[in-house]
Amino acid sequence: MIAAQAALETRLLLRHGEQLLLTIVIPTLLLVLFGAVDIVDLSDADGGGGRVDFLAPGVLALAVLSTAFTGQAISTGFERRYGVLKRLGASPLPRWGLMTAKTCAVLVTEVLQVALLTSVAFALGWSPHGHPLAVALLLVAGTAAFSGLGLLMAGTLRAEATLAGANLVFVLLLVGGGVVVPLERFPAPVREVLEWLPISALSDGLRDVLRDGAGMPWGNLAVLAVWAVAGLAAAARFFRWE
Repeated sequence: MIAAQAALETRLLLRHGEQLLLTIVIPTLLLVLFGAVDIVDLSDADGGGGRVDFLAPGVLALAVLSTAFTGQAISTGFERRYGVLKRLGASPLPRWGLMTAKTCAVLVTEVLQVALLTSVAFALGWSPHGHPLAVALLLVAGTAAFSGLGLLMAGTLRAEATLAGANLVFVLLLVGGGVVVPLERFPAPVREVLEWLPISALSDGLRDVLRDGAGMPWGNLAVLAVWAVAGLAAAARFFRWE
């Protein structure tokens, strides 16, 4: 049942033009724009490499955020409003099974995102380092964290509130999550709070591996794991079918 639902969720996600704009076009444009134009001064944050070496890991984290959190929250919120989830609730598919299927659909979409963004980054002169397994674990942990938070929002708020809230969070985390603006630009008290956000943990962890060639950033992975457990547990507990 979960495999069938995951395949359906994947097809629906890839057919949705607005979702593709959010998950594919916007991250790609940000990578190209900030990588080619000196909009943000990254001279003291690029680790001695080029601009794209700083930007590419952050944009990969943004892609996970856009798909696992923003896109999933909005689509699930409106499925709930239109009664789609109510009908699924009457089927043998359990609540956790629906969440698992949606997360699997997100992972498939992210594979396509990563392939596209890395191709664009290579064209811009990106030279990544580090072990692919560390990158994969960070991306999976980030997906679980954002997926849980997105499903929690979609399963507890009205669809209109989810639409507004998910887009607002996307913009705020784009600016304050270390994606294109280094966290060092923020005052120390603010930075200490931002570092505990899942987007910051994911972007910093990917940057440590892909730019600096570090091993597994266990601290960042632990932050993502805590968010994932808390978000998925809360979504499983409070998600309402209607």
